[in-house]
Amino acid sequence: MEDVLIECSPGISGDMLLGAFYDLGVPKKIIEQPLINLGLKDHYHLEFKESKSCSIRGIKAKVENIDCSPIKRTWRSIKELISNGNLEDKLQKIIYEVFESLAAAEGKVHGIKSEDVHFHEIGAIDSLVDIIGVCAALNYLNPKKVYCNEPMLGRGFVQTEHGKLSIPPPAVIELIKQKNIKVLSSLDSIEGELSTPTGIALLSNLVDYIQPPSKYSINSYGVGIGNLKYPFPNLVRVYKITSFQDCLINEQINPKREEISVQEAWIDDQTPEDISNFIEKLRTEGAYDVSYQAINMKKNRIGFSIKVILPINKKEFFRRLWFEYSNTIGVRERIQSRWILLRRRGECSTTFGNIKVKQTLKPDGSITMKPENDEVLRLKLEHKISTEEIRKVINESSKKFKAFENWK
Repeated sequence: MEDVLIECSPGISGDMLLGAFYDLGVPKKIIEQPLINLGLKDHYHLEFKESKSCSIRGIKAKVENIDCSPIKRTWRSIKELISNGNLEDKLQKIIYEVFESLAAAEGKVHGIKSEDVHFHEIGAIDSLVDIIGVCAALNYLNPKKVYCNEPMLGRGFVQTEHGKLSIPPPAVIELIKQKNIKVLSSLDSIEGELSTPTGIALLSNLVDYIQPPSKYSINSYGVGIGNLKYPFPNLVRVYKITSFQDCLINEQINPKREEISVQEAWIDDQTPEDISNFIEKLRTEGAYDVSYQAINMKKNRIGFSIKVILPINKKEFFRRLWFEYSNTIGVRERIQSRWILLRRRGECSTTFGNIKVKQTLKPDGSITMKPENDEVLRLKLEHKISTEEIRKVINESSKKFKAFENWK
């Protein structure tokens, strides 16, 4: 089974993705069938045209609204439309998830329940065609994994039904925050909306890894052309690839050995408040771990023994922290080795919604999963139930895992 790699060059939108999938070889009939099942056949006209951007060829997807009735859709009405559409279960699920994430983002932005979100641009017929068509195309290809590089967002302003909004729009910011998506930025970022809410919603729900595999071969590809003109090609490429990521994981030694630096000192002339601030500084600067305890020192003074485990390439930087933020006049340091299991961060869908978790790869190939403690504490406060009950519900209801990073 092949994988799919989406290349945002430099951003992403629903119509560009749709054009790229069509250029890749997904039949128009496959794209339109779920739209017909949903009763939208007489509401639009979809056309795929050869086009160019800065002399690079590709396909431009154009959706024409042929329904003159001023339909304004809410998430509740779209949900009902999807539920009654007689769609394949897997396809219905991914379409639902894309719209649900958009509704949640819009609800948070406007301070209302997601059920009551009144879609404007997202509920327009062209956005419905883009989202449902892209989901249908990916469902047809049925890749083993979907990869994507980090998109750029652009800058400036965009005109919406809410008026002129700064780029990125609020819904894009909320989607990026909710899904913990990494984006690219620079001081001279490009003027214009490079990534749309539709594009980001599709990316955040359909992509397994927002990072290309470290090793792959390209089997075929399609190019989608955007409507905006820039001094560079405005396009999205979708590749069918053979990824060697799993092979690389299996070739890695697990557990793996690495060298670390251990630094420690005893301090008896600083207040507990100062020591607490110093410990927090060490952690925020990237220490793997910090431990400390009260000890009896010379002249019967109570002091603190502080030990820091840190990346070996940051040992010089941490030496400076000791002398800048503590009263110590000396630091003990040694290089040690440690054996660690491969792990990766991600999120998992549960009864509580999507929560951040960490997976660990055991030497026998089995995988364990543990919710991040911050998530457990958040859910405990929200639902007023015990930590044990929170963990039990997560373990029993956890479903699809989406990785934020590769095994490391």
